[in-house]
Amino acid sequence: MKLSHFDFNLPPELLAEYPTLNRDESRLMVLDRKTQTIEHKMFKDLIDYFEEDDVLILNNTKVFPARLYGNKEKTGAKIEVFLLRELNSETRLWDVLVDPARKIRIGNKLYFGDDETLVAEVIDNTTSRGRTLRFLFDGTYEEFRKKLTELGETPLPKYITREVEPEDAERYQTIFAKNEGAVAAPTAGLHFSKHLLKRLEIKGVNFAEVTLHVGLGTFSPVEVEDLSKHKMDSEEYEVDAKSAQIVNHGKSKRRKICAVGTTVMRSVESTVSSQGTLNPYKGWTNKFIFPPYEFSIANCMVTNFHTPKSTLLMMVSAFAGHDFMKKAYAEAIKEKYRFYTYGDAMLIL
Repeated sequence: MKLSHFDFNLPPELLAEYPTLNRDESRLMVLDRKTQTIEHKMFKDLIDYFEEDDVLILNNTKVFPARLYGNKEKTGAKIEVFLLRELNSETRLWDVLVDPARKIRIGNKLYFGDDETLVAEVIDNTTSRGRTLRFLFDGTYEEFRKKLTELGETPLPKYITREVEPEDAERYQTIFAKNEGAVAAPTAGLHFSKHLLKRLEIKGVNFAEVTLHVGLGTFSPVEVEDLSKHKMDSEEYEVDAKSAQIVNHGKSKRRKICAVGTTVMRSVESTVSSQGTLNPYKGWTNKFIFPPYEFSIANCMVTNFHTPKSTLLMMVSAFAGHDFMKKAYAEAIKEKYRFYTYGDAMLIL
C-alpha cells in the first residue's frame, strides 16, 4: 500500500484541545469486522463487550515532563528543549530536540530556572533539530531528576495550541501509569477510569501489563510513498513473564485478547514465538505495521482516532481492514467524533 492511501481531509475543529470531563465518557465507535457494522456508544459501554477470562493488555508507561525552557548564555534567547531519552545517567547525557535549532551550536550553554542552578552544554548535533546535551548540576542523581521534573512541563503534542494547564499533568497520564520513560501518552489508555477498571475486574476480565516508552518517533511523518521504505524510530519496551502467561492462557481458551492502543499492539507483535504465543522480552522495537499484516496475539483493539498519513492509522487499518477503516473514518467525521490525543475512542472487534 502507498502513503496516499491513508490521506483524508480532517476538519481542524475535530482535533481535541481538551479531554472530556470524565475519562470514560468520551464517545466510543465500535467496529465489528465480521459483520462490517458500526455502532456508536460511550466509552464506559466497553464493559458490555467483554466476558470472564477475556484479557485487556495495558501499557503502564508513565509520561515524564519532557518539555523545558532555557535561556542561551550571553544572548538570553528563550530555547525550548524537549527531552527524548537519557543516554548516560552518570554523565547526565541526554538526546533532545531544540527549538529554534538554528541558534544552538556545539559548545553553547543553556540555563534553566530562575536560580539557574541547572545548566546544559551542547556537545553534539544529531539531526537538524536534535542535539546531545550534558547537564551540569551540583547534586545527586535523584536531586537532578527531581529538578528536571520541577522545571519540566507536560509534553502535550504541538497541535494543542493552548497553554498547558495544571489538570494536564493528571489527564495526560493513564490511571495505571507506573514506569516512567515516555515523552507522549499511550492515548487509548486515557479513557479508562478507576470505576470502569473495577467493573471489568468484577466481571472477571483479566489484565496484562506491558511497558512501551512512547517516543516522538511514533508521530514522525512518513515521507516516502512506498511504505516498505519507511523506518520507524526504536522504542524501549518490556513484556514480563507474568503478562505473557496471562495472555497465552487467554489465547489457549480462545478468549478476547484486547490490545489497548497501538503501543501495546507493537509490543506484543514484536515478541511472538514460532507457535504464535507471546514471549517475555525486554529490549527495543522498531516494528512498523501496515497493511497487509497477519496479527498473531490480539484479536481485538482499543484505539483513538488518528491523523492522516500517520503510522498509527496504518496499523489500525491493517487490523480492521483498509476499506472498513476508511468507511469508519468517514462516519467519524460526519458524526463529529473528536480526533487525536484527547479525542474519542474506537473498539475494533
